[in-house]
Amino acid sequence: MAVTASLSSELIARPPSYYVRRRLLRNTPAMLGLGFIVLCTLVALLGYWVLPDNSPNANNGLVQLQKEPPGFQATILQLPLPDSNRASSNPLRTWWQGQEPRFREVPIAGYRIEGDSLLTMPYQNHSALADQAQRYSLAAVAGHAGPVATLRQEVEQERIVRRTYWLGTDKSGRDELSRLLLGTRVSLGIGLVAVLISMALGMLIGAVAGYVGGWVDSLLLGLMTVVWSIPGIMLVIAISLALDSKGVWTSFVAVGLTMWVDVARVVRGQMLSLREKTFVEAGRVLGLPQSRLIWRHLLPNMTGPLIVLATSNFAAAILLEAGLSFLGLGVQPPAPSWGLMVNEGFQLLGTSAGFWLTLLPGLVISLLVLSFNLLGNGLRDAYDPKTPLG
Repeated sequence: MAVTASLSSELIARPPSYYVRRRLLRNTPAMLGLGFIVLCTLVALLGYWVLPDNSPNANNGLVQLQKEPPGFQATILQLPLPDSNRASSNPLRTWWQGQEPRFREVPIAGYRIEGDSLLTMPYQNHSALADQAQRYSLAAVAGHAGPVATLRQEVEQERIVRRTYWLGTDKSGRDELSRLLLGTRVSLGIGLVAVLISMALGMLIGAVAGYVGGWVDSLLLGLMTVVWSIPGIMLVIAISLALDSKGVWTSFVAVGLTMWVDVARVVRGQMLSLREKTFVEAGRVLGLPQSRLIWRHLLPNMTGPLIVLATSNFAAAILLEAGLSFLGLGVQPPAPSWGLMVNEGFQLLGTSAGFWLTLLPGLVISLLVLSFNLLGNGLRDAYDPKTPLG
């Protein structure tokens, strides 16, 4: 009886998606890639909430701290800004745009308190001239008047902070870790927008070309061939010139409009093989309109190849954006684009900071693109019925 029960459990009919998930979960490289993608997505969604420097674009640079190595620590004196009390602290606005600085920050090498004054020693960087020693009243540093003992305690506990730059600083003295984390928004955002645009446009053109056939197919296939022959970077430059802009959203749209040909060719090929199937003939006999046959019956049968192609286009979009930003044609400063950060580090090669500032953004670009490629390979194997279940 036990043997019969086990055999019957093995013979239970399961949907194809069950076997797809099973094959994918057993693919260790694909799951590692998916894990890194999920981690980057979580960082991008949390945004400024998890950044050490949550100023807009993580652009709070201290020129005295420029080009410092990873693990560097500094003592910072925070001086209240005149309008700091009116600064908005809306969590949603901070998540989307960052928090405007409430203090003017001054790196110091040391300090001592003399009466009702704070005397600070200048911080000297290896690549910047040292400032002069400064004297501040305790009331000005604290932002209000009060007893000297109270002001002294408040200044030492709240206005003089010890900060660690875990990945060092760039040539403008900005926190490299914050800009790398915020750069995930740009890379994943441009990948998502590019995939959505390319999938929508490619599915529409490919489905019409493959299903209608005839002169329509020849015309659309000629359009695909022409667009296919133009390098992606040249297309993005042309689209940016046509839109007369080089902002973040222009880069998103331009990259998306250069990647639809891959999708269209795959959809057209699948459509040519599926349109003669029995279920399509049955739909025609029943009088179903062509639009319903395409969108409700044909395209759902292409889910596997389209998902695999979407992951591939995601990785290609990230690389294309990084290359454009490296050349100065994509995302513009001070937005934290990984390609732009590689360019900034490349300009400093030959210095002690150039190696780290080039390696770190290049490494995260490589890891994210590798993760999407591993996931794409895993999905391709998972949708292949010939792949063993393990």
